[in-house]
Amino acid sequence: MIQKIKELMIQYQEIIIYVIVGFIVTFFCWGVAGIGKLFLDVENSSFQNFVNNTLNWIAGVCFAYPLNRKWVFKSKNPHILKEFTGFASSRFSTWVLDVFIMWLTVNVFHWNYWISKIFISSVLVMIVNYIFSKFLVFRKKKNTAEQKEESPVEA
Repeated sequence: MIQKIKELMIQYQEIIIYVIVGFIVTFFCWGVAGIGKLFLDVENSSFQNFVNNTLNWIAGVCFAYPLNRKWVFKSKNPHILKEFTGFASSRFSTWVLDVFIMWLTVNVFHWNYWISKIFISSVLVMIVNYIFSKFLVFRKKKNTAEQKEESPVEA
């Protein structure tokens, strides 16, 4: 049984680390959101929620990139600026998703801000961020030896 658990942990190591890092980043972002809500939330207006989510997104991207690069996806890509740009671009799309979810739940449905943030928006954003990071930003490229074996030989 213990051996099976070890095998599963090794098999799903990347996802497990992503979830742990995701919680660290999420708690950090919730702190930023809480501070923003404290200073920006006078009337719970759409604009104030937009500004708060934008600040939250910027802080989250800057905090999450090095953690994902080093711990989750173990990237060795020497083009860090290009990789960060791809990371920020993919996170931009999930920022749009977050803004939409928060607008819909808080401003249209009048649900509690924190219920919407924690149980709806954060969960969906974390899932979509993993998919984008795994398959678009930090995808592993095959080494040249494998590419030569798989590519047809030209005569």
